[in-house]
Amino acid sequence: MPDFDIFQLFTIIGIVAFAASGAMVAMEEQYDIFGVLVLGLVTAFGGGIIRNLLIGIPVTTLWNQGPMLMTAVVSILILYLLPDPLLKHWKRGEAFFDAIGLSAFAIQGALYAVNAGLPLSAVMAAAMLTGIGGGIVRDMLAGRKPLVLRDEIYASWALAAGLVVGLFRPNQTWELIALFAVIILLRMLSVHYRWRLPRRALPGGGDRK
Repeated sequence: MPDFDIFQLFTIIGIVAFAASGAMVAMEEQYDIFGVLVLGLVTAFGGGIIRNLLIGIPVTTLWNQGPMLMTAVVSILILYLLPDPLLKHWKRGEAFFDAIGLSAFAIQGALYAVNAGLPLSAVMAAAMLTGIGGGIVRDMLAGRKPLVLRDEIYASWALAAGLVVGLFRPNQTWELIALFAVIILLRMLSVHYRWRLPRRALPGGGDRK
């Protein structure tokens, strides 16, 4: 296992990136400050909560993460107070920050499962749920179709991160940072080139309300 500091680093990166992502969605939906905080926090911690439920860790462990909660709150408030021109720049880079959160949390979730001595299948599931869980809850609360259900490849990159961590058990900081960068790159390539998973639409399915 890598040292504790690199685990914490991925946790902080994921929390900041996803808290900001949730706050941006809330502001796009014209939520008030309370709604912005709630959606930002749900996005930042939702994936970890879902992962913990899956692998049997009490949800109440969230309340022991005071510094992480404060990090998320501060990130949300900073974004909320930014002037509109800067927010427009942030909006243009939204997919990139979402990719950062996806990569960081997928690796963090995989490391968490490896540290718990779980098998490869659980490591991959933990990576996927940690990486996409908060975003799913965010989009559902905002009344949007979850990103993971759209045409773009999304959850696949979280599963790939879990597969690499589960199979090769990287324990060097540079190895994990390299994996972090590769997952971000693959995610951004899938956005740019609109890579899609196969799908099959039933006749008239798009007409349903």
